[in-house]
Amino acid sequence: MKTITTLTSVLCTLIIISAGLNVIGQPYKGSAPIVLRNQSNVTISGDSISGGAVPCISLTNCKNVHITKCKLCNGTTVNSLGVQLAGCSNITIDYCFITKVATGVYAQACTGGIVVNANQFLNMMGPYPRGACVQFNNVSGGGNRITNNKSDNVAGKSNPEDAINLYKSNGLPTDPILVSGNMLRGGGPSTTGSGITVGDQGGSYETVTNNIVVNTGTDGMQVAGGTYITMSNNIIYSSATSISHVGLGYGNYSGLPSNNIVMTGNKIKWMCGRASDLAYYPKGTTVVEKDASMQTGITPPTGWSANILGASLSASVLPTTLITMK
Repeated sequence: MKTITTLTSVLCTLIIISAGLNVIGQPYKGSAPIVLRNQSNVTISGDSISGGAVPCISLTNCKNVHITKCKLCNGTTVNSLGVQLAGCSNITIDYCFITKVATGVYAQACTGGIVVNANQFLNMMGPYPRGACVQFNNVSGGGNRITNNKSDNVAGKSNPEDAINLYKSNGLPTDPILVSGNMLRGGGPSTTGSGITVGDQGGSYETVTNNIVVNTGTDGMQVAGGTYITMSNNIIYSSATSISHVGLGYGNYSGLPSNNIVMTGNKIKWMCGRASDLAYYPKGTTVVEKDASMQTGITPPTGWSANILGASLSASVLPTTLITMK
């Protein structure tokens, strides 16, 4: 009987731990929300933080901080973010699981070296103007990266906007902001959200390449303005939904100059089911394919004709199970 009791106890312990393991298979340690100001050379690792009404981790005027292998979750207001950065530099956020917060990572007025790499985001809750997995707002300088992240916004369990958004952000001519290798799925019910939007209200020196987006709401990817922006070799797919509009879009909505835009080599199959779009087609039309769209009266991006429309794509370009952290 003693052996059976001990075995049962061990099994129960294993079950409890497996429900909260970080990416290297170790149990998270519980932590209250973390607030740091004017700190440097800090590592935050292995914490499980439930944000409630505030950010799980908030850094102001910090530098050289590494946030890794954390679980950041359960925001209850628009102010509850996974990680909030203000006026920071050289911050790396990697291998974290971020779920059920207003926005996963929100970096504002940061000055270089903001790296968001290999994280997993599940069900961003918004509402607008939040709802991103990652948003850079007035981020500038070199070394800024959003790479190799995975995102899944499940219909009915999330309220995302753009999964990745670059707003008024500027890289360097020799070191643009890089958005690469990300896998993003799910969007809506917002009718303005996309998988990736860059050049939002301007910005410059931004490169978006080798990402995959599936059913990311109204749009797949778009350049909304800005200068010296490249969007190339991405995979963009959507089935027809009540909000799906266009796969790849270019326009200038900033009121500022927009030039030196390259959009080429993107593979797109985007089925449109939005009623306001279908109104332009014969009565009874329920689905059309709208792979690419460009604002009237502006200069086409370089390489526009080399995008691959009507590509042989399906939702299977992403695995059924995208999020593996918990």
